[in-house]
Amino acid sequence: MAKVILEKVCKVYPGSVTAVSDVNLEIADREFVVLVGPSGCGKSTTLRMVAGLEEVSSGSIYIDDRKVNDVPPKDRDIAMVFQNYALYPHMTVRENLAFGLKLRKMPRADIEQRVGEAADILGIADLLERKPKALSGGQRQRVAVGRAIVRKPKAFLFDEPLSNLDAKMRVQMRMEISRLHTRLACTMIYVTHDQIEAMTMGDRIVVMKDGVVQQTDRPMTIYSQPANRFVAGFIGSPPMNFFDGRLENRDGRMFFNAGTFSVCAEDSQYARLAEHDGKKITMGLRPEDLKDALYAPQASADHSVPAGVEVVEPMGAEVYLYLNNGPHNFTARTDAHDPAAAGQSITMVFNMKKAHFFEAETGQTIL
Repeated sequence: MAKVILEKVCKVYPGSVTAVSDVNLEIADREFVVLVGPSGCGKSTTLRMVAGLEEVSSGSIYIDDRKVNDVPPKDRDIAMVFQNYALYPHMTVRENLAFGLKLRKMPRADIEQRVGEAADILGIADLLERKPKALSGGQRQRVAVGRAIVRKPKAFLFDEPLSNLDAKMRVQMRMEISRLHTRLACTMIYVTHDQIEAMTMGDRIVVMKDGVVQQTDRPMTIYSQPANRFVAGFIGSPPMNFFDGRLENRDGRMFFNAGTFSVCAEDSQYARLAEHDGKKITMGLRPEDLKDALYAPQASADHSVPAGVEVVEPMGAEVYLYLNNGPHNFTARTDAHDPAAAGQSITMVFNMKKAHFFEAETGQTIL
């Protein structure tokens, strides 16, 4: 397997359209790294530059300590799995799996061995004589992955491979690709716009926006310590709630005043927030950090906020409450047995220990 390094990599298209800007990233041998971000953020372009399908405008890409900027895709020893499967419709599954190996003039016995191993790993041994039109979407995706496995490349590249599958199949394929990474002990770079895929699959996540890397870290670190408001809002489902307001020092205690409500920060947060006393900032709270006062009877009044219930979504094990307080709309993830109903007025308790604070103008994290 291989280590992959990107040094100050940029991609600029004709007309001075910058798709990727100054990406620096080191992917360790056998690491599973996920590039995630909204459409147009540059994640697929970055992957395609690693694959050699896009030229690098500036910067350097190394695979296994070899600079590959000018190396053709076929000589980079990588395998790529595409969103649209890219199977040959006139060939059987066996022939699709073997095709790339035949082009390399590999001995027939070796081809059969590799095809058989890949089919066993992916559970498609009984499908080898079928053609793609006789396969389900999940089965086609397994064949596409199998075609990459038989190559035994230095690195696997996945470009949104699950986006064409239904929700249940996506969950199953997520687990299968994660198991595959463990079994093969290989380097994988995976592109997706789905933050749930990123959180559940990657050893590390690279969050991108407008061609720029916003944050690179382990999934739970990004979730609990986002670098800025964009990362905080993009990672997490339902997304983080944001409230615009101002910090106010009241007799040595720091309050966040959102206009229609005011909540007190924790003493441990005081020193950092005091630097922004009187300034406009944004406070963020994840839905699970808002609780119905019915389930927090000892809560301080300084952490309680009146709210109107607009919509209730029962999710089985939990309930999503869509709430409002004046101009502020926010979401709470609460107990499945919460009796709140649309049209009611309730009190929500903010867990200020979990509150995030961002600069109003730059969106950078304060605390």
